[in-house]
Amino acid sequence: MKRQTMALSERQRKANLRLALILASVAAVFAIGFVTKIVAFGG
Repeated sequence: MKRQTMALSERQRKANLRLALILASVAAVFAIGFVTKIVAFGG
C-alpha cells in the first residue's frame, strides 16, 4: 500500500515539475516579448 502511494507521489511530482516548466516558459516568452517591444518601439 505504501509503495503505491510513493508511486503516485512520484508521478504527481513529475506532473508538477512539467507544469512548472511550462508556466515558466510562458512567462519567459511574455517577458522577452515585452522587452523586445520596448527596445524596438522605444517604450
